[in-house]
Amino acid sequence: MESTGKILMERYEVGRLLGKGTFGKVHYAKNLESNESVAIKMMDKDKVLKAGLSELIRREITTMRLVAHKNIVELHEVMATRNNIYFVMEYVKGGELFDKIGKSGKLTEAAAHKYFQQLIGAVDYCHSRGVYHRDLKPENLLLDENGNLKVSDFGLSALSESKGQDGLLHTTCGTPAYVAPEVISKTGYDGAKSDIWSCGVVLFVLVAGYLPFRAPNMMEMYRKIQNGDFRCPSWFSHKLKKLLYKILDPSPDTRISVQKIKESTWFRKGPVETRTVKEKILSENDTTNAAPAVAMRRKKNVHEDVKPPTVTSLNAFEIISFSTGLDLSGLFIRKECKKETRFTSDKGAVSIISKLEDVAKALNLRVRKKDNGVVKIQGRKVGRKGVLEFDTEIFEITASYHLIEMKQTGGDSLEYKKLLEEDIRPALKDIVWAWHGDDQQQK
Repeated sequence: MESTGKILMERYEVGRLLGKGTFGKVHYAKNLESNESVAIKMMDKDKVLKAGLSELIRREITTMRLVAHKNIVELHEVMATRNNIYFVMEYVKGGELFDKIGKSGKLTEAAAHKYFQQLIGAVDYCHSRGVYHRDLKPENLLLDENGNLKVSDFGLSALSESKGQDGLLHTTCGTPAYVAPEVISKTGYDGAKSDIWSCGVVLFVLVAGYLPFRAPNMMEMYRKIQNGDFRCPSWFSHKLKKLLYKILDPSPDTRISVQKIKESTWFRKGPVETRTVKEKILSENDTTNAAPAVAMRRKKNVHEDVKPPTVTSLNAFEIISFSTGLDLSGLFIRKECKKETRFTSDKGAVSIISKLEDVAKALNLRVRKKDNGVVKIQGRKVGRKGVLEFDTEIFEITASYHLIEMKQTGGDSLEYKKLLEEDIRPALKDIVWAWHGDDQQQK
């Protein structure tokens, strides 16, 4: 163990950093009495309080104490000091399920079947205890040393008592590509049914290697989610396709239940491995042509292994908030925006920043990077209304799918528009998946 030399509460020897988030870090640690390996989530108390997340932390503690299942990460204890809150959890050393997909591109139906059975078992148990996860995705599914799945991160979970008078949940949360249509619509939703939808998206991603609802921008993706507009690739078995169309039913009233999933033939018996050479060729071709909405992260890249920048992650609520007002209509109605434009990219944050630097250098502009995913770009000459300035902020939607907002912060608007249209847009074409937020939907 790479020790930091820190002994926490005279009980845990703190080791290497496992992960880092907005409000804290997760470290590997060892219990000094039992020698047991654990993971400790360390959160800055002031940051949590300032962000108004104390209720969320309390809910996560309550939730994790309610669920004790072989396929759910166990919470051992919670400790606190004057400045920090510590979650001592089961250490799951196999990493994220997402990494497993990333290495192979996609999984066989047989492998996906095993993980899906374990996922449904854990989710069904949670629902029986009145707990709804609300952020199920491969990044929140860990694997232990024996390759068994463990559901983690209950930070966005809800309890039965969180329901409104109509018996539904009303908080819009989760990861955009995995949320159910009724969650986006803000009319209230059944936590169990929305979790089932997310399980269906996870299953599709495991076997396909990409998301079911693919689109060049968020507005179009949400349209597809609301219409249940997706197609299964050719290598999916008939029984898997049949099950997925029942899970990814945009109507929660007719969507299949957990019990019916368990009774389905594919869930009970798994796939029959009888693929022909022709099917394998089709599989390879479909993977090659798949849209890059979930291009696998941590792909070996000289630049991206150096020092990944910190960028802001967007959940479904924040994506909706991105439009003017919180109405869903803001996602579907284009608005005039004189000083901002946005585009999506399937490149990593390091690659995006590197490209921005190259473009700025070619256009004789200054670049000043910030730690929070914002790149500030300035002109070198004084224009009609001072020095031209604009900020480029990178937001993470999925692991390797980013939304980039370019916003003028100084100088003349006409000069900025000319620079953007004539020089910047063409120069960024290599990293742009699609421009949106204005009338020029171009790649």
